[in-house]
Amino acid sequence: MEISHVYAKLRREFGRQCLFSDRPEEVMVDIHPVPSLASEFILKTPKDQAVQACRDMSEHQANTERFESSSCGINHVEGGWPKDINPKDLEQTIRFRKKVEKEENYINSLQYLGIVMEHCIRQNNTIDIYKQYLEEDEEVEESSELPSAKTINILRDPNEVKRTITGLSWHPDGGRKLAAAYCSLEFQKTPKDMSLDSYIWDIENPNCPEMTLKPESPLVCLDYNPKDPHTLVGGSYNGQIAYWDTRKGSQPVEYSSMEHSHRDPVYKIIWLQSKTGTDAFSASTDGQVLWWDVRKLSEPTERLVLDPGREGNLDKALGAISLEFEPTMPTKFMVGTEQGLVVSCNRKAKTPAEKIVCTYDGHHGPIYALQRNPFFPKNFLTVGDWTARIWSEDIKESSIMWTKYQKSYLMDACWSPVRPSVFFTVKTEGVLDIWDILFKQSDPTLSVKVSDKALHSLRVQENGRLVACGSHSGNATLLEICSGLSTLQKNEKSLVAAMFERETKREKILEARQREIRLKERSRSEQSREDEAGREDGEDNPDQLIARAESDFYTLVEAEMRRRERREETPQKTVKKGKRKI
Repeated sequence: MEISHVYAKLRREFGRQCLFSDRPEEVMVDIHPVPSLASEFILKTPKDQAVQACRDMSEHQANTERFESSSCGINHVEGGWPKDINPKDLEQTIRFRKKVEKEENYINSLQYLGIVMEHCIRQNNTIDIYKQYLEEDEEVEESSELPSAKTINILRDPNEVKRTITGLSWHPDGGRKLAAAYCSLEFQKTPKDMSLDSYIWDIENPNCPEMTLKPESPLVCLDYNPKDPHTLVGGSYNGQIAYWDTRKGSQPVEYSSMEHSHRDPVYKIIWLQSKTGTDAFSASTDGQVLWWDVRKLSEPTERLVLDPGREGNLDKALGAISLEFEPTMPTKFMVGTEQGLVVSCNRKAKTPAEKIVCTYDGHHGPIYALQRNPFFPKNFLTVGDWTARIWSEDIKESSIMWTKYQKSYLMDACWSPVRPSVFFTVKTEGVLDIWDILFKQSDPTLSVKVSDKALHSLRVQENGRLVACGSHSGNATLLEICSGLSTLQKNEKSLVAAMFERETKREKILEARQREIRLKERSRSEQSREDEAGREDGEDNPDQLIARAESDFYTLVEAEMRRRERREETPQKTVKKGKRKI
């Protein structure tokens, strides 16, 4: 028996595909509110609640152990001699060479090697493998990218007690090494267990310094010799000058004597352009600029006291805190002082009064950085208080360009060695600012937060690509700048030259106008003083007062007598006329 069950359902109750189409709106139901139901509800305060539809995830960072590499050298000894010949015996080696040169194989091998060498030389002369043949195309591509900088390495102070990096200097041959001076400049806050060492780092090996410099007092500044990359000169906290030769070890080769050194910390030392390559000069807050020959550091070769009165009085001298020397101007140098003045000096002058040429006043505090533009030496950059200023040697009253006041102190600055319009500044809030004055002058082109601690020192590599920033916590951060900020742009030199010339002319016009206004005010004040003095002289002189009173008295008397005479003559005339009528 077959059992069956039938289900019946209307077609409109089946699920069917939705068909959507564009049509005008249509009100299906209009439900009006019922006021009587409002009393049954309680109004709740609106509250915004964020809802995340995605899964919660967290980001973690893991620091792996650094790869420690060690460099070792190989001592190459001359070899290839037969066993019966001693290579250290000159006579035996000469006799053996003469014997080999007479053989036929020697001549054939030389001829064969000559052909190979000639082929290689011709290849080198045909194609320069180091030349960039597509420079223009690369510049066009680089100019379109956004300004950027990335951290390459961080060189940390290996000591437990961290110190401030007060000075940096790049190795002159390619910038593979970086010398850093470590010192605590906080007055009477130096810990007893603080290390006195400074270091030379290999930028590719940040784990440990390549060499340790061991001075008797902490170094405030360091500078590599541009002619001899093995030698350095440093200025100490106690005022002494130290000289190192890296081939002779970590200890200084020579020290300056305490009697003839600075009395305060040496804040800046620079090598001079000389034939011997052994001359340097230093500046300190004791108000002196001293010249040295590192071959004989017992006493300075020359001395200059920064007395603004040009009398050579050390008690009135300005404390020097920065120095500037341009090799293309061997007789000129500039000094930045604690009082906010830039002193321009001439070394070849005969008397101390003639050595101080002029001063530039524009900062409220110490001038921590001072550098000439490498492309336009007449224009120089200064950093002090909260601003960076660009000056022209032709204008002494004011700077031609300046940044707006920053929120924190500016501690160091320098120009880019490859781009005349770019300069760098560091601030106490741990920020590196890169300025491009052709792009904009009001704000930096790029600001990079380098460290949570204050940045105190700054140096740029010769190729303009790497920047080293020294912090208060003893970390030297290496940053790589993008190619747009480290490659010379098209027509950049001419544009910057025109900008400097325009701003210089503008300042000259404004100064002339201000000078005219001051002269007019001065002449008016002098005229008013003369008038007041004349009045005061007339009132205070008794003889003039008496003479004036007498003349006034006699004038009144004469006028009264004339008036009476006229009055007496008038009635007599009337009487005579009356008699005739009768």
